[in-house]
Amino acid sequence: MREEVALSDVAEELLAGLWPEQEAAAAAPDPKSVSTREAVEELQAKGLVEANGPALSLTATGLTTAAGVVRRERLAERLLADVLNVSGALATETACRFEHLLRRGLDDEICTLLGHPRVCPHGSPIPPGPCCAEGAQAAAKVVSSLADLSPGQGGVIAYLQSQRREVMSRLLAMGATPGAPIVLRQRFPSLVFALGHTELAVDEETARDIYVRLTRASKPARQSRLRLGFRRRHGGR
Repeated sequence: MREEVALSDVAEELLAGLWPEQEAAAAAPDPKSVSTREAVEELQAKGLVEANGPALSLTATGLTTAAGVVRRERLAERLLADVLNVSGALATETACRFEHLLRRGLDDEICTLLGHPRVCPHGSPIPPGPCCAEGAQAAAKVVSSLADLSPGQGGVIAYLQSQRREVMSRLLAMGATPGAPIVLRQRFPSLVFALGHTELAVDEETARDIYVRLTRASKPARQSRLRLGFRRRHGGR
């Protein structure tokens, strides 16, 4: 289990705001705020930040700790959205509070449970943890990439996370939207999945961008087939 510095909630929020990969720039600490001053002093005492005049910068230890805070918060958002179906402002606010409750190591269990997601519901990257590098499977997944399923497994689409806009647009146009029922039919020569009354064939890269909230798959019905032009065909079918 990796070591991590224990911090107060206010100090954690301040530290996360200083993380260099944080998309939203952190507001400058208010020197008149008692809680902010105390948080800055706490971070300095633990060697996580250095003061350069009014500006604060992260130390090497502070960088690692800040990434952990951001990771837990974004995993909490993913958990709320994908498992509990909580979204919007409520999810963001709850995730902030929930992050403080995640104990060291529990974030890896949640990450494994969710299938090691790469982005939060807002599309921001989730800093990877040891479980992502090791491919840990300590807990049964609730959300999994379509590419990791076996034929007959399925559920409903939790989210899409492709960086290829054309692929995203085509999938969305075909009805591959969050909440849509989906079942994997076959893995070779291409991955074929049932979506509503249609079957679609995609390459593994595209299938890896479709995340499924798993349920017990129903028996497949006879359906029409439509192939999307995401890969070259390998022989007729």
